[in-house]
Amino acid sequence: MEGVRPGGGLPPSGPGSGSGSGSASGSFPSLFPPGLHGIYGECRRLYPDQPNPLQVTAILKYWLGGPDPLDYVSMYRNLGNPALNVPEHWHYVSFGLSDLYGDNRVHEFTGTDGPSGFGFELTFRLKRETGESAPPTWPAELMQGLARYVFQSENTFCSGDHVSWHSPLDNSESRIQHMLLTEDPQMQPVQTPFGVVTFLQIVGVCTEELHAAQQWNGQGILELLRTVPLAGGPWLITDMRRGETIFEIDPHLQERVDKGIETDGSNLSGVSAKCAWDDLSRPPEDDEDSRSICIGTQPRRLSGKDTEQIRETLRRGLEINSKPVLPPINSQRQNGLNLDRAPSRKDSLESESSAAIIPHELIRTRQLESVHLKFNQESGALIPLCLRGRLLHGRHFTYKSITGDTAITFVSTGVEGAFATEEHPYAAHGPWLQILLTEEFVERMLEDLEDLNSPEEFKLPKEYSWPEKKLKVSILPDAVFDNPLH
Repeated sequence: MEGVRPGGGLPPSGPGSGSGSGSASGSFPSLFPPGLHGIYGECRRLYPDQPNPLQVTAILKYWLGGPDPLDYVSMYRNLGNPALNVPEHWHYVSFGLSDLYGDNRVHEFTGTDGPSGFGFELTFRLKRETGESAPPTWPAELMQGLARYVFQSENTFCSGDHVSWHSPLDNSESRIQHMLLTEDPQMQPVQTPFGVVTFLQIVGVCTEELHAAQQWNGQGILELLRTVPLAGGPWLITDMRRGETIFEIDPHLQERVDKGIETDGSNLSGVSAKCAWDDLSRPPEDDEDSRSICIGTQPRRLSGKDTEQIRETLRRGLEINSKPVLPPINSQRQNGLNLDRAPSRKDSLESESSAAIIPHELIRTRQLESVHLKFNQESGALIPLCLRGRLLHGRHFTYKSITGDTAITFVSTGVEGAFATEEHPYAAHGPWLQILLTEEFVERMLEDLEDLNSPEEFKLPKEYSWPEKKLKVSILPDAVFDNPLH
């Protein structure tokens, strides 16, 4: 449960501390937890005339067992910048993704040189409606939802990331149903006693704009949004009443996206998805070595090392100019990004018991003769993006299952470090399948999968098959993946 109160007197660090509402003057700021004080100082720099902003505060703090990771969300009134065509808006700033306290109650203190906590706080800029005297509080819950995802998955966000939300951000009938993330245009990184904190701004976007970000890259779409005042302008202010996409406002922008995709490909290297795969080259009764991953109540799980390789694969895939290389299976742990994920559910690949279920050293890489790939409609609609935007540009693309502990990685012949080869294009390491597709076969698949670009025009289930390649792809209803015995 959350409450709204004046926020100038942010409470001291003690669990039982009261919440003052007076001016933060004199020696009072010294009572603030040092990490919180650093962020609050940056807010005071921007808003010296608003020492007591309204705040949404978690009544039962996360470190006391509450459900909300953010201790506070401050809400400021920003007058905009008429010279830059920036409208007046509400500016929301989170407190809690970074280390506010430094005593390990929430985040492990790792020193002053690295990131504080997760290394960032979230911000959001919402256009102020005429006659609106107080900021709406729904953005605070939106930020709490993103924060819960970060805490549960331990995946961090970076500028250019996108979040598929599939619902109006304010629970209205708005077309603004997804988010991109970018650097806040006004707030500067803060050095606190517990590390550095940067500020990532949430930008609300339409479904068409999200798809363009997936097919090309988030930064490219953010730059286009900055050029359209009605869609965000230079400070990327979200207007929940916006009824047109940037492509409807300025049709020429679609040409820029198409050219960018052709030139750059896509920097979306993977998604969490409803997917599964079967090894058709083995009889179903061969339970000991079958790769029907999601059949049965105790499916094999990815080892911790496999999980980290996939996470590192996704992280490296975001570096547009990087050489397409899959990291070795024994790569060190990295905080990768869980892309294109509904942000309130934990990444199911993360499993502390994985190594105990199958010791990594005992898993051998196997070459498969025939495979069957299964996707739900949303995941299947991304296959053309995977093929055209990634593989034709010499890159890779990974589907991570959210309903079973498995993964599917498509690789091109230019990707180094893959265990799938042209001689053996289907290979599995435990429940992680890699599929190597030649450029010629990718072009053929794109022709055969053309109707996936208009998924509303076909009925489920839908099956595609390439018998000479011994490959089958099925697009199935969501209910199939929700049933563990599918």
